[in-house]
Amino acid sequence: MSVQTRSSFVTAAREIAHDLLAPLGDRWRHSAGVAARAGELADALELDYDTLVATAWLHDIGYAKPVLVSGFHPLDGADHLAGRGWPLAVAARVAHHSGARFVAVARGLGERLAAYPYEEGLLSDALTYADQTVGPTGDRVSPAARHEEMLRRHGPGSLNARVDHLRGPYLLEVADRVERCLGLKPALGGHF
Repeated sequence: MSVQTRSSFVTAAREIAHDLLAPLGDRWRHSAGVAARAGELADALELDYDTLVATAWLHDIGYAKPVLVSGFHPLDGADHLAGRGWPLAVAARVAHHSGARFVAVARGLGERLAAYPYEEGLLSDALTYADQTVGPTGDRVSPAARHEEMLRRHGPGSLNARVDHLRGPYLLEVADRVERCLGLKPALGGHF
């Protein structure tokens, strides 16, 4: 699976993601799928392709052992990127992708995550939407299917499950906003 790159910025992000995530198999396939989806969304929504696609490649690098510090992948990935001089626009979106702030608070990491400014807007929504419409093996899925898979994978006693009353509606709102911009039938009105 390859994603056309438009700049050395995106190429560098892809190479870092490959180096860190390829040994993890499905995590690499998922990230490649998210990057492909992000590229489509950037074009369709006239967003900053380089920032969105680079961030999509890098969004899950915090799962890689060389990056692992806190055990919370959005924060570990953001810290890794910030420590290597990546733009704050990328590191902060990695930190906050897919409603990470809800889980961070439950983990006692809310203040650490808050070091990265949360930026609302279509570019951040597009990253979350790309992540929430690509399954663990890189296949396209609906936001509802991805949500169900995530809860099943983490388990009913997980922090993800405990904050789902907050995170779930947020993810549905993001899907609704992006799908409205794409001219698709919105996800709201449906349910997880």
